[in-house]
Order: sequence, then C-alpha cells, then structure tokens
Amino acid sequence: MFEFPAGYYADVRIERVFRSLVRIEMGRLEEVKEKSDAGAFIRLYDGRRWFYASTTDLSAINEELRQLAKLASPPDLVAICRVTDRLEKNHGDFRRFNDNSVARVDLQQKISLLDSYAALINNDSQITHWSASYSDGHTSKEFYSSLNQSNAGGLLFDTQTAGLRLGVRFGSGANVFSETWCKAEVEFEKLGNLHEEAKKYVEQARDYYQRAEKIEGGVYTVILSPLAAGIFAHESFGHKSEADFMIGDAAMLKEWQIGKRVGSENLSIVDDGNVAGSGFTPFDDEGTRACRTVLIDRGILQGRLHNSITAADLDEAVTGNARSISFEYEPIVRMTATYIEAGQTTKDQLFAGVERGIFIDSVKHGSGMSTFTLAPSMAYLIENGKITKPVRFAVITGNVMQTLDHIDAVSDELEILSFVGGGCGKMEQYPLPVSFGGPYVRVNQINVQ
Repeated sequence: MFEFPAGYYADVRIERVFRSLVRIEMGRLEEVKEKSDAGAFIRLYDGRRWFYASTTDLSAINEELRQLAKLASPPDLVAICRVTDRLEKNHGDFRRFNDNSVARVDLQQKISLLDSYAALINNDSQITHWSASYSDGHTSKEFYSSLNQSNAGGLLFDTQTAGLRLGVRFGSGANVFSETWCKAEVEFEKLGNLHEEAKKYVEQARDYYQRAEKIEGGVYTVILSPLAAGIFAHESFGHKSEADFMIGDAAMLKEWQIGKRVGSENLSIVDDGNVAGSGFTPFDDEGTRACRTVLIDRGILQGRLHNSITAADLDEAVTGNARSISFEYEPIVRMTATYIEAGQTTKDQLFAGVERGIFIDSVKHGSGMSTFTLAPSMAYLIENGKITKPVRFAVITGNVMQTLDHIDAVSDELEILSFVGGGCGKMEQYPLPVSFGGPYVRVNQINVQ
C-alpha cells in the first residue's frame, strides 16, 4: 500500500470532499456552486521534529514519504515512542453518510428548498435587505500509519453537514438592526420542515428592532440562552482547554492545574466529537476515536484537549481532538462539540430568581481568554422573574475565572447547536466546523457596558 520509511513514524490522511452552495440575495439567485476535491496530507516524525507535505496527486504519496525521510534526521526511537505509544491503532470502515450523502441530492432540490425559505422574507417591505443561503459538505477520510501497516484497509470515516441561513436587515442609516437565523443538520432531509421556526425567528427580530430600548450600564445578573452559553463556553473556556496553549507556559499550567477549582459547583463543561451535528467527527485526524472529555466537573478542572504531541509533552492521554480544516493543513488541537451540561433547575425557576437582570438570547460575536467579551444581538430586560422588554447595549465583559465562579444555576434543558457558513478559527486554520451549546445559565455580577 504505502512505503513508510523504516524507523520513523509516518501517517497519510486522504480526504475526498464534496461541497455545494446556493445563495439568493434580494430575490436574485446569486451563486450556485458544486465542488469536489481530493488530496492527501503526509507526516513524518523523526523524534525531533515533524515534516509535512500535502498533494492532490494521490499517486505521489510514496514519493512524498521518501522526500520527507531525506529531510529528516536519523530516527530517535525513544522520542518517537513517547508520541506513538499514545496513538490508537484503529482500522475499519466507519462511514455513515455514503447512502445519504449530500452529493447524491440533486442540485435543483437544494435550490427549491432554499426558494421555499426565501419566500418567507421576500417582498417584506420592512426588511431593507435580506439574503438566504444553503450550503453543505461531505468529507470522506482514509487514514493510514506506520503503526498499522499490516492492515491495508486503513481507517475510513466521514463527516457531513447541510444547513440554511436567512439574514435580514431592518432600518437604514444609523438605525439598523441585522439578525441571522441558521440551522444545520447532518442530513439534507431534516431541513425540509423548519419554516415555522425560521418565520418565528424573523418575527422576533422585527419586534426587537421596533421596540428595543437602550439600557444603562452596570452590574447585572445575566441569563444566557443555550446559544449564548455555548459561545461563552467555547470562547472563554474551550480555547483555554486546548493543551497546545499551555506548552511552554508555566504560568498557564499552574493556573489551569488538573484538580483545581475553576468555577462554581453548578458548572460542568464537556467536549465530545460523537455528538451529531457540525462538530461531529468520529475519529480525529490522527486516527484517534472521538471521546467524551469532561473539562470541568462541578467546578473542578478535570481534563483538557489533546493531540498526540501535547499529550506526550504533558504526559496525558490523547482525547480525539487533533483536527485540521483540510488535507492542506496539519492537525492541531481543536474543539468538536463543546457544551455546558444541564443542571437541576427548570427554566422558569431560573428566571424567577432574578429581580432585575438581563436575558441574552442571541449573540453577534464573542471572544475571551483571561477576560471575555460577548456582544449581544437580541437581549431582554428581566423584571421580577419575567422578561419585560427588549434592550440594547454594547457588550457584557468580565474576568473568566470570576465569571465561572459566579454561575449560580443552570437549567435542566440542554441544546447543542450546529452551524453552516462559518466556524472556529485558530492560527491560520479557518473555518473549522464545531458545535456548541448548553442549558440556560444564570450568572451573577456581570459587567454590562
């Protein structure tokens, strides 16, 4: 099959990718695309450094392996084993989307589906600009390594996402409000009956535009929706849990020491590539099976996310989080589906405990490492346990460690959300499909600006 150079660790990841995109803007069909790619990423490790190559010529893989070996130093077997002893030797065919691949769906069906959603917002005189898009992707992967040469079949698996986006804008000039409804599934057929959900979301955005009032800044109790909670978990803690941020950083390792209390006992955060959705990846790009990694368990730091390199450096186990955006890139430590676990409190009880606070329903963007920032899109005032009116403000912000400790309740409802048309960015690799979510989360003493 492949001629792996003796003594070295080497692996080959072959990807076959199908993507399509349909976009309508203001009633006009602007884009219709279908694209298929195939290529391979090849790695070789001599115990000192990694050597990489990528190619779209699948017949050239063995030559690429030979060239990488020429660049490498003689293999340091002890150092190589420190990394490879952690790698799994998985093999077999685990593809689940061959029969219902989005590549099998006729392009006209996709256009017709999008037309039916565009009709919800077309000719609406209050919407000053709108766009609608359908996009999908199916990636089939083969993984082979020098650890598993006896199995010529290698490891086969695939991932898939199909989704819709409706973007609307109300108003003009300085008085503008924009919002986007987005829904993604792992199968095309599941997108056919979401019209009422989309219509309800657009009407909510219209109401927010018409009635939202500015609110004064200050310190509030804030309730985060599953979307807002998921973005907070992803941006403020998920990236901190990616172990490559800690390599060579003694201060961060001390701050995020396993077994240390980093949040309230109401908080548990998990990353799991087995969850169906845009973060689904049954194996990572080193052939490691996806697993459920508990990052925080009732406020205690329980784990972090690894590829083989960071696991070896920190003497921990791999977690199935070595991911890349395509066969042109090396796998680095990335999240999959990251979410806050549900608690014991009902949603009604959660709101009832707030005399005056803010509910953040949707979010424009978020960021955070030591401090975090969330910019809300639609937010509402809570008075005496009830949502009373839509409100406008710039951001909520705070220290991550303090905020994790100020989570005093989470609801018993859990929602994990999937997306198309974007993804997570890290280093030069963007966009990577991920999922995130959680329950409704109540946080005390949040700074509103």
